[in-house]
Amino acid sequence: MCRNIRQLHNFEPPATTSEVEAAALQYVRKVSGSAKPSQANQEAFDRAVAEVAHATQHLLDALVTSAPPKDREVEAAKARARAQVRYGR
Repeated sequence: MCRNIRQLHNFEPPATTSEVEAAALQYVRKVSGSAKPSQANQEAFDRAVAEVAHATQHLLDALVTSAPPKDREVEAAKARARAQVRYGR
């Protein structure tokens, strides 16, 4: 699951709310050990996702860098190339 969490800092355009929420969801799934919580745990699970997303957004807003922003397409191409080497496709 954690491989689905992508770097969100220093991209142009900046990470969207949905990207931040997707990363938070993956984190909570990993920590809880559950991809889909039971009805009894759904409220706690959803609250945790919202809190992690909120903290993540604050972190991204506070980070500073002197490096130029990364291009999403270039980074995606690099990831595809790494996957091709790793999986031989």
